Amino acid sequence: MKRQELHVAAIQNGTVIDHIPSEKLFHVVHLLQLDRMKSAVTIGYNLPSTKMGSKAIIKVADKFFTDDELNRLALVTPNASLCIIRDYEVVEKKQVCLPENIVGLVKCPNPKCITNNEPMSTRFTVTGGGTLKCRYCNHEEHLENIQLL
Repeated sequence: MKRQELHVAAIQNGTVIDHIPSEKLFHVVHLLQLDRMKSAVTIGYNLPSTKMGSKAIIKVADKFFTDDELNRLALVTPNASLCIIRDYEVVEKKQVCLPENIVGLVKCPNPKCITNNEPMSTRFTVTGGGTLKCRYCNHEEHLENIQLL
């Protein structure tokens, strides 16, 4: 069997974010501040995917994302997957998933919410169907309509 050529070059150490919807790629780049990275960042855009039709992929050399960064990523692309690479080998694979509670990452769209009128962190609970519910005013917002802080 003939081995297919890689669409995006391998990295020695770092993180691969895969299964990003192509239309969300640049949002993810901005969200994770990849444009400010000092290490190599490789981006694949509109790559063929049997599951998604087309997808994007990001490889970041020498970077291992924090839980806070992964929570932000989950808000934008909750079905992405991560591969942790060490010495060119995948040592860990995991799915990005929304946490049960989101603190200080999303702006409440309700102008009367206390979080928009007092200096305090927002707090949301993730409910079914990709909806966030504000703990203070009970306003519900779908993930596609949220505004990140």
